[in-house]
Amino acid sequence: MDEFTLNISIPSDHIDNIFGQFDRNIKSIENGMNISFILRDDAIKLIGNRERVEHGKIIIDELLALSEKGNIITAQDVNYVMSIEKEKIESHDVSEARGEIICHTTTGKPVAPKTLGQKKYVDAISNNMIVFGVGPAGTGKTYLAMAKAITAFKNEEVSRIILTRPAIEAGEKLGFLPGDLQSKVDPYLRPLYDALYQIMGAEAFQRNMEKGLIEVAPLAYMRGRTLDNSFIILDEAQNTTPAQMKMFLTRIGFGSKAVITGDQTQKDLPNGQKSGLDDAMKVLKNIDDIKICTLDSKDVVRHPLVQKIVNAYETHEKKLESKNKRAK
Repeated sequence: MDEFTLNISIPSDHIDNIFGQFDRNIKSIENGMNISFILRDDAIKLIGNRERVEHGKIIIDELLALSEKGNIITAQDVNYVMSIEKEKIESHDVSEARGEIICHTTTGKPVAPKTLGQKKYVDAISNNMIVFGVGPAGTGKTYLAMAKAITAFKNEEVSRIILTRPAIEAGEKLGFLPGDLQSKVDPYLRPLYDALYQIMGAEAFQRNMEKGLIEVAPLAYMRGRTLDNSFIILDEAQNTTPAQMKMFLTRIGFGSKAVITGDQTQKDLPNGQKSGLDDAMKVLKNIDDIKICTLDSKDVVRHPLVQKIVNAYETHEKKLESKNKRAK
């Protein structure tokens, strides 16, 4: 795409305030918007993609308006104005999110990312050995991972699919349920079965499961194993302990790919118990071939009301957190 340049004038007595100490503010905008700034006297040249340059101009205009009111421009001001403009760009780039069709369901419906966040998540699964998909309900974390797993299996990129999730808090309460062991754990694994049936079909699933090529099991079953040439999905990872998460991650063998999904706002762990998902994201964030993808309310693809519910809870939780900080 051709580079676009735009010149804008800024009163000299506001340049230092807008640029920030050591040009910190302007560098933040350059990195966040993927454009370049060149300062010549009291004029700034913006260089880059036309749409992003135009949004860059709006950011500078907003910061100039703040400066003219006597405000000292802070990093928070820059990030806030920039986030608004980036969101406008993303709303225009929806067509870019609707990229590659991963597979089709048994009814012929294509399965593909529908948002930019989902596209980044799917691309991360393609390009990394281990991916953490974190976000609220309805963002397609498990479903898209399942679609990638089934596609890899059909293309013989892996020899089996292993789907797992923590059954309940610590596993001891399974005995209170009626039936054999499979009957006890099936209710907790039902969401995984539902996605498999929809994408693969019940008959194909049963056939491959009988051959041991597809395995749906509680997390406790992973202990002591080495999982080679497998596509492994750990669902509801926010309900693992750090020890369980470490156990799972160290099962992954050669030729395997793992996707760990979870919603950090829906933990069912006992009070005071640290989440293995939270722990792993901090410990592993700088390791190559491990990617952490965070989805948010903009990536919710269920009923629009779900997106509103997610936003309402996020706003409520932020207010509570702010209130608790002030109380301390």
